[in-house]
Amino acid sequence: MSAITPSASPLQKLRSLGSVRSLPGPRRILLHTLLIGVALVMLYPLLWMLSSSLKPDTEIFTHPGLIPHELHPRNYSEGWSGSGNSFSLYITNSLIVTIGAVIGNVLSCSLAAYAFARFEFRGKKIWFGLMLGTLMLPLQATLIPQYTIFYNLTWINTFLPLIVPKFLATDAFFIFLMVQFIRSIPRELDQAAMMDGANPLQIYVRIILPLMKPALVTTTIFTFIWTYDDFLSQLVYLQQNARFTVPLGLTLFLDKTSGSSYGAMFAMSTLALAPTLICFLVFQKRLVEGLATTGMKG
Repeated sequence: MSAITPSASPLQKLRSLGSVRSLPGPRRILLHTLLIGVALVMLYPLLWMLSSSLKPDTEIFTHPGLIPHELHPRNYSEGWSGSGNSFSLYITNSLIVTIGAVIGNVLSCSLAAYAFARFEFRGKKIWFGLMLGTLMLPLQATLIPQYTIFYNLTWINTFLPLIVPKFLATDAFFIFLMVQFIRSIPRELDQAAMMDGANPLQIYVRIILPLMKPALVTTTIFTFIWTYDDFLSQLVYLQQNARFTVPLGLTLFLDKTSGSSYGAMFAMSTLALAPTLICFLVFQKRLVEGLATTGMKG
């Protein structure tokens, strides 16, 4: 096992502890074989969806193998315009909602976390406990009251119910994540900035935010994925096809009366994975660093 120096960063410690190169040859081959097998099992649904997107509808469920007997690439062209609107409309709507939610979550949750981690105010522990308690509230318990509020505000069938709450620090998970990260930042940096005349807002912008980039990236990625894949909230608040997002647009290919277009649905499902995959690939290094440092810092 490779040596770990006391000054090594948490991410370096994690990599050193999990180094495969330090294992003997046979054990390394066995470990790689096991990992490849697990990866294939986890990737099989995606491979099956990709294969089904190139099959005619009559072959998808009658020949469930990965190799199509007959290629049917027209599923992509038919799916792109076969739901009444161009599928680019649904992707655009999803990106509008998702980007708005990401900006709101990163901004509001980081401000709330900064207040809990650095300020002292009356009832701080009580408010922090109540904030954590919201993690145990299921979406179904708050859906009807929220719908009533948004209905009275005439926000139904708009993107506002999906974006505005994110600017109010409603995701306790990310607040807690950032609080733990900010607590690991030495307070001496804040005190030095205050001696130079910086106010709390300037400390937040110039010191806290740059140092908590891993936590911000983690929040960005998870918010992007969870919002982009959210079906229930978008189903409740969006009613017209022109406002539909990707999850709702995919349901238009299913019809219990006249038959479903499964090939086109799988084709668009494959294309719909692109934004999430790109987001993960771009921020993969930061995501691992954020999870490692947030979990290992005291």
